[in-house]
Amino acid sequence: MRKAVSPAGQTARHMAARAARQPRGSGVQLYKSGLLFTAKQSFSTWEELGTELFSFADSSTWWIADWLVYGEALFHDRYEEAIKRTSLSYQTLRNYSWVARAFPLARRRQGLSFSHHLEVVALEEPEQDYWLRKAEELRWSRNKLRREIRGSLLMRQSELTQSGAGCDEESSSLTRTADGSTSTLLLRDATTSTAEARSLILQFSADELAGMGRAARRDSESVEAWVAKIVRRAIDCS
Repeated sequence: MRKAVSPAGQTARHMAARAARQPRGSGVQLYKSGLLFTAKQSFSTWEELGTELFSFADSSTWWIADWLVYGEALFHDRYEEAIKRTSLSYQTLRNYSWVARAFPLARRRQGLSFSHHLEVVALEEPEQDYWLRKAEELRWSRNKLRREIRGSLLMRQSELTQSGAGCDEESSSLTRTADGSTSTLLLRDATTSTAEARSLILQFSADELAGMGRAARRDSESVEAWVAKIVRRAIDCS
């Protein structure tokens, strides 16, 4: 007996079939399990094929991310059961949904990849828009965007260290960056000179960083100030 396919399933299959059409040019065949070159390709044709493949791969990541957000909102317990059937890790899927929630469709940059958005997701919204706009205008790769953000954050930390801004003891100034599947907080000792300054990088999952953001907002503080307060409190109690 033939298994019935739901309208949603038919739509998904139709989209996949359209996306998996044979690329422009001859001598290239696409299969579910791979790609086969049956004729020699020119460099320009090979390059164009790569552009199409990367575009489809990036779109599919956004599709999965939006699918996760929808299921999480509507189906709760059954949602977790459904995502267990996917081939991606739980942390990867959580990061997908985190980025999708942070960037509604209207805020997504069509000229940038999902990975570009992941790089800035831990920042405040104005900073997200600033870095994504620069990346799109200057056609930065994901790695270039990551380097620029890190350089800016380290420079900011150096300026704070030199001026002692916001530090009255061995206090901490922290910054956030997105780095692959984790996010990081950079902790600097502001009581030493720049040449002697020590750094401590703390890694958190996307969910943990999001939780810290919620707690900081409840206290009307930045994430950096909130984490510094918690660290000081722990030191005082030790």
